[in-house]
Amino acid sequence: MRAIKDARKFIQENPSHAAAQLLSRLVLALESDTEFPIGELYKLGYDHFDLAIEIVREWRLDRYYVGKGRLLDLSQQVTELARSH
Repeated sequence: MRAIKDARKFIQENPSHAAAQLLSRLVLALESDTEFPIGELYKLGYDHFDLAIEIVREWRLDRYYVGKGRLLDLSQQVTELARSH
């Protein structure tokens, strides 16, 4: 999860930078599953634009693993419940 770490470091070191604020809004939108105007990304310079795209990729991958973990937990519960009956 390199992009997420890089974004955290950049935002932490440059909280008033326009790119840091935009990346922060992107992260909050991803976390809250709310809309984010994709055209806003075009306001970023190339390096920060690339970082934003990588954040989205990592976030999607992370959501997949979270969903997989929940499915595994539920499957274990159902199996244990079936055994006890």
